[in-house]
Formats: sequence, C-alpha cells, structure tokens
Amino acid sequence: MAARIGGSVLVTGSNRGIGLELVRQLAESTSAPAQIFAACRDLYGAQALKELAQRHPQLLTIVRLDVADPVSISEASRVVGDKLIDGSLNLIINNAAINGPAVNNGNNPPGTLAVTGKKEMVDLFVTNAVGPMLIAKEFRSYLQKAADQSGPVTTGMSCSRAAIINISTLLSSVEKCRETFSMAPMYPYRASKAALNMLTCCLAEDFQRDGILVMAIHPGWVKTDMGGPNAPVTTEDSAKGILHVMSTLTEKHNGSLMDWEGNGIPW
Repeated sequence: MAARIGGSVLVTGSNRGIGLELVRQLAESTSAPAQIFAACRDLYGAQALKELAQRHPQLLTIVRLDVADPVSISEASRVVGDKLIDGSLNLIINNAAINGPAVNNGNNPPGTLAVTGKKEMVDLFVTNAVGPMLIAKEFRSYLQKAADQSGPVTTGMSCSRAAIINISTLLSSVEKCRETFSMAPMYPYRASKAALNMLTCCLAEDFQRDGILVMAIHPGWVKTDMGGPNAPVTTEDSAKGILHVMSTLTEKHNGSLMDWEGNGIPW
C-alpha cells in the first residue's frame, strides 16, 4: 500500500507507466488522498486510467493536460481549480516526460549525438523542463492556499502540506555522467533532465517562503515503455518507493535530488 499522502494530489503523465501506477497506489491506499487529479495528454488512449477512475469515481478525476502546450496547462489549472474541494492543492508530481530521438539505423542507439539535432533537443527540453516550470507557475496559487491552511511556515514543510515533486533521473547528474554515459548516452534526455534539476533548485528557493517543498526523485531504471523490457525495477516497486520517500520528506530535503529508495544523488 502507498505511504500516507494527504489532501489533494495532481499527477502528470498518468496514462501509463510510473504515472499510472502512482495514481493506482494512491487511489487504492487505505489512507488515500481526498482528491486525485490524473493528468494526461491523450484521453482517448488512456483506457487503463479510465477503468481505474470508474472504480474510484468519487476520488479520481482525469484531466487533459499536455505539458508541451501552455494553453492546455492553463486550461487544466482552471479545471482542477474548479473541482478542488477547498481551493487548495497539496501535491504536484511532475511525472510526464519523453525520451528520444528513436534509433534511425542499427548503429546508433537512441539519443546519441549522431541522431540528435536541434528539434530533438528542443522537443525534449520543452516537455521535460519547460512544462514542469509552467505547471508550477499556473498551479502555484493552489499550493499557496494549501500551505497557508497548514499554519505558519515554521511548522515545517512536507508533501501533506504543499509540495512539488519532479520526477528526474540518475542520468541528469553532472557529477555521475562519467559513470553512466557509456551505458546511456541520450543527449537530449540527459540535458533536459539536468535543466529540470536546475528548475527544481530555483523553485525550491522561490517557494520555500510560502512553505512549499520542491525536490526531485529518480524513480530507478523502470520496466516501462521508456525504460524498456530489460529494466530491473517494476513500476509497482518504483511507485511504492517514490510514495514512501515522499511521505518522509521535510524541509531539510527541499531542493534535493534523491532516488526511489531514499538515497541522495549529487547534482
């Protein structure tokens, strides 16, 4: 079962993989949040998410949100704001992300320099870094209200008060690049997630005065469409670990990068 995550929660990229599993574990927890907003770009293809929503109609709301489209983000913010019980949102999990470009011949794995151009770099940067920035901007007032209702900032920060969790990756670590590059070059993915890390640090500095915690979590190498069939971590174990780590976060974790097992990762 998921660890205790209270209040209202928004999860992006909820139609499959880690996002879908996070929503499922939250919804099926004995201490489920009061409201779960499952955001995804393609509502027509989100069959598993729709089935989950049918099992939890009073708890789970599906929201269309394309993180690469500022208009879609603004509209999703309005929709969520209209449905929030008290106008406050306790937690945003920025999970939506893309990888690429795909292999264009047998000699070049995805994301190598040989198959990477301007478009690939820009597309991943927009989705993986700009999107989470716009979401933080658009939904900030709901987080502020949640933090205000929890009392003075001196009482501490947590995911049950108000928080943004950015799903990052070990591959975003500049310090770890020499260790990880050979197994996964992936220029656009690494660079865009490194940008997400800086965004995390900036938001952590900016939002801490409101009592809003911001940090990043590496979910592990997970067996998903993105991670591939050889990944050693299941979506179930990854999501369980992520939710447990989030339940333990305090102000000392603000602006940090950790993995799904609670270990710190250097920037």
